[in-house]
Amino acid sequence: METPTTAPHLEGKQPLPRHSMMRDVIQRFDWMGTSLGPLADWPGPIAVCLRLMLASSRPMAMLLGEQGVLLFNDGYAEFAGPRHTDLIGKPVADAWPEVADFNRSNVDRLMQGETFRFHNLELSLDRTGSLETFWFDLDYIPILDAQDRPLGGLALVTDVTEQVIAARGLKQSQEKLSFALDAAGIVGTWDWDIERDIVVADRHFAGLYGVDPAEAASGTPIGKFLTGVHPADQPHLQQKIEQAIAQLDVFRTEYRVRDRDGGERWVLAVGRAFPGADGKAQRLPGLTVDITERKAIETALADSEARFRAIADTMPQMVWSTLPDGYHDYYNARWYEFTGVPVGSTDGPAWNGMFHPEDQERAWATWRDSLETGEIYEIEYRLRHHSGQYRWTLGRALPVRDTSGEIVRWFGTCTDIHESKLAAVEREVVAQELSHRIKNIFSVLTGLVSLSGRQYPELAPVVGELRQRIAALGRAHDFVRPHSDLSRPIAVDTTIHALIRELLSPFAEEGQRLFFRGQDIRIDDRAATPLALLFHELATNAAKYGALSNETGRVEVESAIVNDTLELVWRESGGPRGSGRHPEDGFGSKLIKLSAEAQMGGSVSRRFTDQGLVLNLSLPIQSLTRTAQHA
Repeated sequence: METPTTAPHLEGKQPLPRHSMMRDVIQRFDWMGTSLGPLADWPGPIAVCLRLMLASSRPMAMLLGEQGVLLFNDGYAEFAGPRHTDLIGKPVADAWPEVADFNRSNVDRLMQGETFRFHNLELSLDRTGSLETFWFDLDYIPILDAQDRPLGGLALVTDVTEQVIAARGLKQSQEKLSFALDAAGIVGTWDWDIERDIVVADRHFAGLYGVDPAEAASGTPIGKFLTGVHPADQPHLQQKIEQAIAQLDVFRTEYRVRDRDGGERWVLAVGRAFPGADGKAQRLPGLTVDITERKAIETALADSEARFRAIADTMPQMVWSTLPDGYHDYYNARWYEFTGVPVGSTDGPAWNGMFHPEDQERAWATWRDSLETGEIYEIEYRLRHHSGQYRWTLGRALPVRDTSGEIVRWFGTCTDIHESKLAAVEREVVAQELSHRIKNIFSVLTGLVSLSGRQYPELAPVVGELRQRIAALGRAHDFVRPHSDLSRPIAVDTTIHALIRELLSPFAEEGQRLFFRGQDIRIDDRAATPLALLFHELATNAAKYGALSNETGRVEVESAIVNDTLELVWRESGGPRGSGRHPEDGFGSKLIKLSAEAQMGGSVSRRFTDQGLVLNLSLPIQSLTRTAQHA
């Protein structure tokens, strides 16, 4: 490097700053081994820049000559770290080999007299033995001699790593916030400077009110946004705003807005007024939530609720509903008309108090069982009428379940059955009286037959059999006839096995000479009479000629339900060999076929084995009871 003759000596009238660490390092360094030559021979512009650099606390470096020989001040040394002593006097490309190409390019540009800068430049540097990422603002200024020839350049270094990281973190937070706001259905945020009447809002909020997003971001008067509010809702909104400002309180209201496309949406706006130094409201920040879908659902639910109440209130029955735990929370108008109680007074468990004291425990136990099992609730109880009387009522309830099967609500009804209940009681009394009279008729018939037998001794065998058949009909009638509380047996088992057991009781006891196997089935008055005649005939024949005519015989009855048909087998064994045979056209055989086939629509077949009679009986299930109800 040529040294101008006018260059002032560095140790002359302008000494280097005394309180600089790098001053001593630079003065002790052997510059003879570099392209710069002795320190005393450096040109005046370099000396001036050197003094300026060493006096500054801002990190600076000088890149001198074609190689960009590196000098720097204390601030740069602090940034460079422990290895700063190895950097002084080196070409900048060698000092920082990890960014060698970048520095060579900068030196070339400085030696061409170019001034340039970098903003938020990312560099990976090795300060402590491993690469670290930094961001810098770098300003490069060429150093020129008296003839404007470049001597090198001065680099001003600003470490902006913390600011960049903070800015990136802020940006990420804003992106996350924006995403969260979008995901949560929040339309946007705003901040109103009340004193200056400037609203700063994000793009979501601006778009909803039809305001340009750029204008909203820079700030615009609140009136610009209020024009997007539905005219019918503006007075209410203005009142809420003034109230929040006056009371320094929370601002919260719902209203409709019209966007730039003319679409109408419902929003919920929430904010709070904050005071300034004078104690008056100065700011009103907040956020806005799009509740259009919620409003639509609420409207649909309100319409559905109105329709439900209209239907429920016009029904002749009392309608009620409960929560899944059984808490009563709704009754229709019929309930209050019937009971005469104030609206809401029977909510919760208070409903049980409306029942007759004798029915309360039973009703409550049945209701608890339905709540625990999810089974249909059905019960008859006496409910207090507004007249003060108790009337019989049928209560029924069904559970409503969600898609997973969980009960979400119970809906029930109460039906006044008082008149029908009284009529049923009256019918029961009449039925019992008729049954009693029929029983008397059987007794009269038996007496007439016995009297006739005494008058005509030659008919005694026929009279005896006739009397037994009348007695069988009487027992069948007793088996299915209506009973009063006084006449009802301790245990009434109206099944076909029970009927056979009753008819054979004079001849054999169950478990000794009479045995049952298979399925049993219920019967009622529809089947009792023909079955009584049929099995009485079988029992009589078995007692006279078959298995029950000696002490070792037995009768087995096996029954099964197959394809809506009762398949029953009467099997005798242990009687006299070849016993039980009687003509197919005899009266008894005809009576059996008449009962099974003509009266009950079934079929009957017989065969005789060495052990005795085997009779197969097939009867349609529907012929056994009026409801064909299986045991």
